[in-house]
Amino acid sequence: MIDPRLRVLQMVAHHGTVTAAAEALHYTPSAVSHQLRQLAADLGVELVAQAGRGIRLTAAAETLLRHIEVLQAQAERARAELASVVDGHGGSFTLCGFSTAATHLLPPAAAALRNRYPNLVVRVIEAEPARCFDLLLAGDADLALVVATAGTPPTSDSRFDQRPLVEDPLDLVVPEGHPLTNRRRVTLGDAVDEPWIVGRPGSTYHHLVLTACMAAGFTPNIAHYADEWETGTALVAHGFGVILVPRLARLHRHWPIARIPLHGEPAPARRILAATRLGSREHPVVMAALDTITSTAAALRPLHRS
Repeated sequence: MIDPRLRVLQMVAHHGTVTAAAEALHYTPSAVSHQLRQLAADLGVELVAQAGRGIRLTAAAETLLRHIEVLQAQAERARAELASVVDGHGGSFTLCGFSTAATHLLPPAAAALRNRYPNLVVRVIEAEPARCFDLLLAGDADLALVVATAGTPPTSDSRFDQRPLVEDPLDLVVPEGHPLTNRRRVTLGDAVDEPWIVGRPGSTYHHLVLTACMAAGFTPNIAHYADEWETGTALVAHGFGVILVPRLARLHRHWPIARIPLHGEPAPARRILAATRLGSREHPVVMAALDTITSTAAALRPLHRS
């Protein structure tokens, strides 16, 4: 419904370079440049200009981008309204989300959609939050579950509809028999002197742990890096440190560890958002997926001690 070249311009603006936009769109850089030149010629304006070794968007491009956002949101609303008046839904629908969501929340939603809409092809993509927004913007995903971080678009970003889905508390995981297991009330600050196991720098998990610890008034003493919960749990079980694990994450039940719910103000938690392109939130398939995701999350949240 919308000239695909407008999306190319939008991706260049989002990523800042032709190369990064091409990677997100699965195009070659030359193909992106060609589409920008074609669009500029059709409109009779310059859209990009050289800026050292890179490019910058012109005032005409910035003006056009504002209109692109309005046009795309209206097109999404039109699709949603059309979908609400048909009996069956065909085509494809893609859900994406970070690792925990891709493991525990998205498969049940995908299965429910498959059963409800037999003619719909449903896909699931596991991706970091920043990549999820790329997928939405490129039209490669329709619904994303993301953790709000400093690296994700703000909720005020007019290209997306981002709404809170669930607050996922962070639990402290310690070796079995650790002194903190004998306390009735444990805060994150009680683990200030512990060696910590965190995700690699730049990962969402790394940012999550550091932000939580700093909010509790300390910088963690990082001893090991592990991106997978199972790896981190194994290190804890062998006495190499402690980790923070979201309530939705399920751990190996046979490791000699203890999972401790944390108290204090604010109690550490990660904020999970459901994100769509602006205007598509009321699409029947989106709403059906969100209903399943919400009920699944509610059932998973109660704490099971490992």
